[in-house]
Amino acid sequence: MTRIGLLSDTHGYLDDAIFKHFENCDEIWHAGDFGTIELADKLAAFKTLRGVYGNIDGKELRLQYPENLRFDCEKVDVWMTHIGGYPDKYSPQVKPLIYTKPPQLFICGHSHILKVVYDKKINCLHINPGAAGKQGWQRVQTLIRFCISEEKIHTLEVIELTKT
Repeated sequence: MTRIGLLSDTHGYLDDAIFKHFENCDEIWHAGDFGTIELADKLAAFKTLRGVYGNIDGKELRLQYPENLRFDCEKVDVWMTHIGGYPDKYSPQVKPLIYTKPPQLFICGHSHILKVVYDKKINCLHINPGAAGKQGWQRVQTLIRFCISEEKIHTLEVIELTKT
């Protein structure tokens, strides 16, 4: 079993509560818009970090993290990108591949809107953890914790931090 802490859109702000909420996680996944390389380094020093760069991330982050990350976790095919869209409204960069070779778990950020939706057309769980940072229009900072075991995604929890 792999326990995952998922966040996105920190925009350079890292709430100390994140470390408490993710202390029992095996890995942290960041779906883009880190904001600073120092923030990414702090997360990577805490737990194994997988991440993608977002549209606000500069050259240093883009050299260290890819735009798209596709990998297997506990036999689950995972695709993470920052700007991915939503079921039936996937971004133009994602649309051709997601329909021809869909993952089992698709993760993106960018919108600052927390969403967990199952796309029945392609048998894929879509997760956007919302925004963990303070920049943007969201009213509550959010994170997600979940587990993957032997091809199953389970024990998903939404965590609300503070009102921005």
